[in-house]
Amino acid sequence: MHDDRTLTEERLDRALRERIRPAVHPRTAPLVFEVWHAPGEPVPFAEAVAAPYKPGAIGDDWGPAWGTSWFRVTGRVPADWAGETVEAVIDLGFARDRPGFSAEALAHRPDGSVVKALNPRNTWLRIGEPVAGGEEFRYYLEAAANPEILDGVSALGDRETAGSEPLYRVERVDVAVFDRQVWELVQDLEVLDQLMRQLPLGSARRWEILRAVERSLDSLDLEAVGASANAARQQLRPVLSSPAHASAHRLSAVGHAHIDSAWLWPLRETVRKVARTTSNVVALMDDHPEFVFAMSQAQQLDWLREHQPALYARVKEKAAAGQFVPVGGMWVESDTNMPGSEALARQFVYGKRFFLEEFGVETEEVWLPDSFGYSAALPQLVALSGSRWFLTQKISWNTTNPFPHHSFLWEGLDGTRVFTHFPPVDTYVAELSGKELAHAEKNFRDKGHATRSLVPFGWGDGGGGPTREMLARAGRLADLEGSPRVTIEKPADFFAAAEAEYDRPPVWLGELYLELHRGTYTSQARTKQGNRRSELLLREAELWAATAAVRVGFPYPYAELDRIWKSVLLHQFHDILPGSSIAWVHREAEATYARIAGELEAVIEAAQRALAGAADGAGTVVFNSAPHGRAGVAAGGAALASEQRERPVEAEAYDGGFRLDNGLLRVTVDARGLVVSVVDLVAGRETVAPGCAANLLQVHPDLPNRWDAWDVDAFYRNTVTDLTGADVVRRSGDGVEVVRTFGSSRVTQLLTLRPGARRLDIDTEVDWHEQEKFLKAAFPIDVRADHSTAETQFGHVQRPTHTNTSWEAAKFEICAHRFLHVGEPGWGAALINDSTYGHDVTRTVREDGSTTTTVRLSLLRAPRYPDPATDQGVHRLRYALLPGATIGDAVREGWQFSLPERRVPGSAAVAPLVTVDEDAVVVTTVKLADDGSGDVVVRLHEAHGGRVSARLTAGFALAGASVTDLLERPLAEESAEVAGDFVRLRLRPFQIVTLRLTPSEDA
Repeated sequence: MHDDRTLTEERLDRALRERIRPAVHPRTAPLVFEVWHAPGEPVPFAEAVAAPYKPGAIGDDWGPAWGTSWFRVTGRVPADWAGETVEAVIDLGFARDRPGFSAEALAHRPDGSVVKALNPRNTWLRIGEPVAGGEEFRYYLEAAANPEILDGVSALGDRETAGSEPLYRVERVDVAVFDRQVWELVQDLEVLDQLMRQLPLGSARRWEILRAVERSLDSLDLEAVGASANAARQQLRPVLSSPAHASAHRLSAVGHAHIDSAWLWPLRETVRKVARTTSNVVALMDDHPEFVFAMSQAQQLDWLREHQPALYARVKEKAAAGQFVPVGGMWVESDTNMPGSEALARQFVYGKRFFLEEFGVETEEVWLPDSFGYSAALPQLVALSGSRWFLTQKISWNTTNPFPHHSFLWEGLDGTRVFTHFPPVDTYVAELSGKELAHAEKNFRDKGHATRSLVPFGWGDGGGGPTREMLARAGRLADLEGSPRVTIEKPADFFAAAEAEYDRPPVWLGELYLELHRGTYTSQARTKQGNRRSELLLREAELWAATAAVRVGFPYPYAELDRIWKSVLLHQFHDILPGSSIAWVHREAEATYARIAGELEAVIEAAQRALAGAADGAGTVVFNSAPHGRAGVAAGGAALASEQRERPVEAEAYDGGFRLDNGLLRVTVDARGLVVSVVDLVAGRETVAPGCAANLLQVHPDLPNRWDAWDVDAFYRNTVTDLTGADVVRRSGDGVEVVRTFGSSRVTQLLTLRPGARRLDIDTEVDWHEQEKFLKAAFPIDVRADHSTAETQFGHVQRPTHTNTSWEAAKFEICAHRFLHVGEPGWGAALINDSTYGHDVTRTVREDGSTTTTVRLSLLRAPRYPDPATDQGVHRLRYALLPGATIGDAVREGWQFSLPERRVPGSAAVAPLVTVDEDAVVVTTVKLADDGSGDVVVRLHEAHGGRVSARLTAGFALAGASVTDLLERPLAEESAEVAGDFVRLRLRPFQIVTLRLTPSEDA
């Protein structure tokens, strides 16, 4: 036979495009519509329905960026359409190729109730099925003119700079007959066409489908598509009814709509995107009882509860019926690299509790498809939250090393293992196309051991979620020869089956490092500082409010802390904290963090004043919020200020610069303002590598190939400018002030050596006005370190400093929290910081055979997309060099550097609520129990990486103690060993323990 394959394929393309798809709505009539352009921010329905509308016409422009226009659409079903299915078909100028990044609308009835949304791939509103003819109808469409910000530098990312030009044009507002037979024919042909094109040319199945399509088109009257659609479908039934191979891959299809809580739109627009998507979902469920939809992010459902209570009630009904499935167990799909220990735990606390209280559901699947890498602390937190499974897709974005598994056990810092799945379809917004499903089957890396994977389907980010077309595909692909078997089911059903069939899954130990988006550790420094500051202030507020509540009856601010925690957790979303959102988002975040800081400072001040007692005009009480004692003040306690007798710092001019000496360190700053020597006088060892200078500021060009705010590409290191010129180098108290200018920027640094301290503090103020540049601070350390140790949540991770394999080479930018340590047996050094996350570590061997290990902090970037003015302006960054440091020293100094003592007028010392007798055990939080019982909740962990036995002593009469999960529920398999007012602890490396302590009634 001749190969006429292309002839038939092209014939099908044209027939679908020009004849069959248009015939889905064979009869149409224009609708009357009017428009009201709302000034400013979105308004409630009641205000919109009473607004003055003006007549509209097809072709009208509407919508300045971020504006809202209300369309009042009125019509009557033609009498001769009786018995037909009738829809309104509306196109407000949607960009069909970019669902989720275009205009959207939410349709309301005149009484304000929600119908469904209109999106680029979902432009219909069902009027009746069937209609009687003559029905009148009216809809109010709340249309959002969200700009597309996907292509380079744009001023559209903030309403303040976006301008007033309209972005969209009304294309179609019709009432139309919906021909179901033609629509079904379209679905038949599209499924077979997509499957056929994925099959090998030598496959008999491919040619069987081709001939069936050919016969179907021969049976179709192109002048009367509706009348001949059934005949055309009959020709396809044999190939559509042929069952899948026995060994066909099994795909669990889960309806989903990944909605970024902020990204290329502000938070307020996400509130509306959630309403639009969920309205589509529940409407689709009415017609398709088999449809299952999974939604993560408790915050988004909480927005729905607040802003759309009637729609939220419908969601809860569908959840009770098992169709709408809460997943994820977190408040938002947060970044997991940068949130602090307690904040990452609270993501689970607030998310799980919301789903329990609102839906009665104990979510077991942690659903994080799009975050930018996954902390090694997560498996333990997943387990302690009461969850069992973990899902992500993002690691498929790796640019260097394909991840070797799709289903596996992920082992965390402490040894906890969680069954984990990466959908091999390599997308979290699938449309169930033949290409996607073929890729999932071919790509699946666990063949021979496992037979199933998961595919999340539905348009995300405001694209409207799953569509009726996707459900039609799923139905046809349930058991179809040549395709994987597709079953719509709940994520828990997939995970239970996948885990059961995989007898001995492979194990991945440690973090899931994303080989992409490394710039997110640094972009938008103010957002990152706001996050770190908020986390620390929340720690202090809970600690001192709980202490004051137990000691003096201070009213614990449950509601206020709850509200603030939710706001902080929201801003840890994976496009806010990473710095990859538009200017509007980060402008609002900065204002939110400032407000939070004021509120928490007020809580802290009130609690500390209540504890400090009456001030006699001369007394001062020193409060220590850090988890280790210092200067005679216990951790979590307060003492009357006393005069410290430390050796004063000697500061003298030296060789054109200055030398500082406090008896523990001797620091030499040369005439360039660079640190050329830091001698650890205790160990008798030089810290700075020979011939090098520490605290060397370096500037690199920074124009990644793609994803400006997200990425730094390895080639940035090929070009560097060392900032060695100084405008000012002078004494300032016990330190040295250095001022430099470069490009359009200015940096002022104060290098301080304090009495009794084994660290050099560096306070840096940068007035930053560079574009597409990367600012680093380099510390070349005279140490041979084959790995670095970086603090992460509830512990630390070690990463190789060498590049033996592509896996190590890919980690050229890494994340650390308060410290990054390098060392060799007997001696090491650490860099600690107050708000910097990005770091890099490199090593060179000198001519004498010794090794220089250079640690650099990533201070500032200046990407131009999606925020053209990222990080422009003044920043204050604090960091310190800690020579002679062990891991324990780095842990302790990292906390103390971030939590300076507070001094309050008063006369009363304050005993800690709890004390721990082991330095390796770090208490991350002390608070009152969330249920208002008055119990004291303490969360702690082993921080050095070894086994430890310790004793926790309660500073109050103890009636009882229990070990709980993160949600403060007793763990049946764990019990607290209580003796009097103390609890014995035995912890494995990096183990997290939450204790619930019940005070005695007569305490």
